[in-house]
Amino acid sequence: MNTYLLFKSLHLISVISWMAGLLYLPRIFVYHSQNNTQQIISEVFKVMEKKLFFYIMTPAMILSWAFGLILIHEIGFDKLGQTWMILKLIFVTLLTLYHFYLGRILRQFKEESNIHTHKFYRLINEIPTLLLILIIFVVIFKPI
Repeated sequence: MNTYLLFKSLHLISVISWMAGLLYLPRIFVYHSQNNTQQIISEVFKVMEKKLFFYIMTPAMILSWAFGLILIHEIGFDKLGQTWMILKLIFVTLLTLYHFYLGRILRQFKEESNIHTHKFYRLINEIPTLLLILIIFVVIFKPI
């Protein structure tokens, strides 16, 4: 069995799972912020947000990083100096920071101290899409 292809497949599965959460959680925040005054609805959103963040997104992020690092090991650490790999790592680091920022917002909703409107969450919902597009183009075209 080709271990590189196995780890690449596991990496892609993890990334897809992580991206699904990164795209969906801000959408839940949109609806939560619109219904934050209704206690029962707000509590349902809190449960949804917590489960998505802690049971799906965070494990998927950890596995994405782990399998990605294994892939770097498989292709050789000399690839770390290539422009495409540097760009990919920068963009993935930005996605990771975005992930933790969503965790901070999750805490604000939990503590009922959210200060943002649904428009803000609609806007930040575009960040992972843009980063995903950049990552895909960098990995496929491997610019010098």
